[in-house]
Amino acid sequence: MQQYKLKRGFKPESERIYSVMQESFPVEISRNGDHFETTFGAMSKITVWIENKMLCVETVSDATVKDDETILQTNKAYRDFLLKATGYTAKERLKQAKKEVGEE
Repeated sequence: MQQYKLKRGFKPESERIYSVMQESFPVEISRNGDHFETTFGAMSKITVWIENKMLCVETVSDATVKDDETILQTNKAYRDFLLKATGYTAKERLKQAKKEVGEE
């Protein structure tokens, strides 16, 4: 499971996260309480929820997908989702992750 901080102004609200998921992954998204689940491209399962004002994401890759284009499209959609949900770019998220483990 990955946890991501939300940028100031990006509210930790389930409804906002749900709409960002709908925008990023144009497939059916199921609700299980305050957890949202879907399947998209090279990910057989994506589970998203808010916990302690942080975005929590759990992904399961589909190892049967070998098509490079599908994998690249999936990665792009996932990165776009994280940007829209957290407000941070991939570079900023990496910097925060390094800071959390004390590598910086």
